[in-house]
Parts: sequence; structure tokens; C-alpha cells
Amino acid sequence: MGAGPSGLLLSHLLAAGGVESVVLESRSRAHVAARVRAGILEHSTVELLRAAGLDARLRAEGAEHRGIHLHWPGERHHLDFVDLVGRSVWAYGQTELQKDLDAATAARGQEVHHEVTDVALHGLTGDRPHVTFTDAGGVARRLDADVVVGCDGAFGPGRAAVPADLRTTWERTYPFAWLGIMADVAPSTEELIYAWHPDGFALHSLRSPSVSRFYLQVPVGTDVASWSDDRTWDELAERLGHGHDGWTLTPGPITERSVLPMRSFVQTPMRHGRLFLVGDAAHTVPPTGAKGLNLAVADVGLLAPALVALLRRGEAAQADSYSERALRRVWRCTHFSWWMTSMLHAGDDPFDRQLQLSQLRWVTGSAAGAAGLAENYAGLPLEL
Repeated sequence: MGAGPSGLLLSHLLAAGGVESVVLESRSRAHVAARVRAGILEHSTVELLRAAGLDARLRAEGAEHRGIHLHWPGERHHLDFVDLVGRSVWAYGQTELQKDLDAATAARGQEVHHEVTDVALHGLTGDRPHVTFTDAGGVARRLDADVVVGCDGAFGPGRAAVPADLRTTWERTYPFAWLGIMADVAPSTEELIYAWHPDGFALHSLRSPSVSRFYLQVPVGTDVASWSDDRTWDELAERLGHGHDGWTLTPGPITERSVLPMRSFVQTPMRHGRLFLVGDAAHTVPPTGAKGLNLAVADVGLLAPALVALLRRGEAAQADSYSERALRRVWRCTHFSWWMTSMLHAGDDPFDRQLQLSQLRWVTGSAAGAAGLAENYAGLPLEL
């Protein structure tokens, strides 16, 4: 369930292992393809795509980054991940990865149903679960399966299908949000800039040689209409350090803007009978650490061989341990995302601000501190 990157990647890896699958998606294909979300792929994600034969356009059109910049008023430091831990990351938008996966899906004739409704899961604790739904033409359908996988996000039927008395959830809602914009302007930086400022966090990200992505920390409940183009660019320039050592921020036409709430969430277990959960269906992280999409891909990287072993060879050990193994990485990435968020988002408490600046000085001034950030940001092994 779910035809986003994790659902389509899982169907691709299962097909390579000789397992047939059907993909259900509540949205239209055009809607899924146009969703503007993640833009950084960690080393582990790129290696998984390479092993699956899905990295040709990524390597031709994506941008490999050696690291990131950390900035606060009066100081800017570059962390070189390759020098620190021998791994890089890639700037490649989720929309581009979706195009690659859609093309691979079509090329192998994968069965995908878009715009389905009334999806319901049945018999999950038995050997032959089934899914009922209404297809785009209004016809009631039933699919009998060996397993069901929820790649359907935080609000899909997958998460909700785990009985309330069997699931445990942990959640943190942050007291700020992100104003995100997309602009038709060449990036003003070759690698991402993460900025701490007394007025709030800012991020200069990249999507292509001609498109830039920016974020500003704003109060929860902010109305995008209250942020004019001029106000947005002025605030970005201030927080990102326009003029620092001659660096300049180039503004351009803003083509998209939205407000993103910040939340950490984990639900366990990630398996219930013959149902397995992947990505946002089981966990959500704030985007500060660039972990959302990458963590979903890591789930797929663990689950695909487990299902191939279960369904092709009758070996259940990997499937039985999937939730436990996946959650080790989930909690590590949840901590890293919280840590980056806590270090970079300014609040009203002057004591906390001094702690944040102390943390930034340690990370940029200590080889051990820099390596810790680099190791987590560039991507840990799939199996921890």
C-alpha cells in the first residue's frame, strides 16, 4: 500500500527476488509524482539504489556533496564528510527519484492501482490476509496475498491496522514550524547551509542547478500569506549570513511555499501478523537531519530480503526479526534528527541559546564531534 518511493522501491526489489506484488495508492499518479519533499540522499540510500540498478540518472543529474556548512552570526564552518568518515551525500529531489521508480515500474509491467478508496485489511493474523478496495472506476475489488506492507504514510490504513492494545507510540511535537519555499534561482551555495540565528533557524538547500529550496523557522500556525516575497528573502539573507566573508544570497521568483509542522513519532511494533510497516507508516522525524526518505528506504532495504526469504524459501527468521532490526536504526535516526533540531532552532531562553552555541562550537572545533555528525548525516549501515 503506497506508490511513493518506498512502495515502488519495495515492489522493484521484490520483483528482483522473484516475488510478485500489487501496489495500491489513494492518490493519482500525477499527485504522487509532484509531491515536493526530501532532497538529500544519504550514502546508504545511494548504494541501495546502485545495487538495484536504479542510480543511472541520479549519478548523471544529481549533485554529490562532500558535506554541509554550519553557520551562526559571525562564523561559518564546513564539515567534510568524505574526509571525516569516507562517505558523501547526494542532492536529488524526491520528485526525481519518483520519476526513476515510476519508469522502472512501467518497464517491468508492475501492477499499480491509483486513486483507490475504501481500503480495508483483513485476516492479518492468518496465513492468507486479503485487502478490499474500490478501484478508480468504482469497482469493488479483493486482493488475496501472503503479506501486506504499509508504505502508506502516517494517515493510511497500515498504521491503524495494528490493534490499539498491541501498539506503543512515542511522540514529540516541536513548538515551531518551517516555512519552506521553492525558488527558480541558481543555488547561492554548492553545499547546504544550516544556520542558527537568534531569530530562528534557516536552511539553504538545493534541488538542481537552477532551482533552490529554502526553509525558515516560524511559529506554529503561521499563515504563508503573512510572508511576502521581500520579507522572506530579507529574513533568509539575515539568518544565512548574507555578506559574511563576501558570501551573497541571490533571490529569485518563488514558485511554491508551505508551512511544515515539526514532529517526532515512533510506533512499535513494525509488524503485526502478516502486516509489515515501512517509513512514515511507523515513524516520522523532523526534516532537520534529512532522514525521512532515507529511513524509509532503509526499512525497505531490510524488509525486501526478509520477504524474499519468507515467501520464496520458507525462511521466517529475517521477517520475524524485521521490526526489532528496523527499530534500532529508527531510534538512532530519531535521536539524530532531534539532536540537530534542538541544536539549531532558537527559542526564547537565553540559557538554551548559549548551550546551542557551545554545541555548535564543539561540533565544528572537535574532530570527534564533527565525525559524529558526519557519520549520522551521511548514513549509517542498514543493519545496526
